[in-house]
Amino acid sequence: MFVIFATKALTDGTKGFRFNVLGTKGIVRVRKNKSNGWFKRAGGDEMVGMHFGKLTVYRERPANRANLSRKLRHFAG
Repeated sequence: MFVIFATKALTDGTKGFRFNVLGTKGIVRVRKNKSNGWFKRAGGDEMVGMHFGKLTVYRERPANRANLSRKLRHFAG
């Protein structure tokens, strides 16, 4: 099934949600105390994080979608 837009709440007690937009999966997280600066970008092997003050958006890298061992499966629909 093809999903255009889906969200699901986080279950770790933090504020935010998981998302799936046209096959791009990721996490949106709102921090309480720590600010990561305004519009900073952090990269890892699996995900890219974009920081907007206390709001952080993580999205899965396209190369990670092909890697079956680290793929985010049934993440948010």
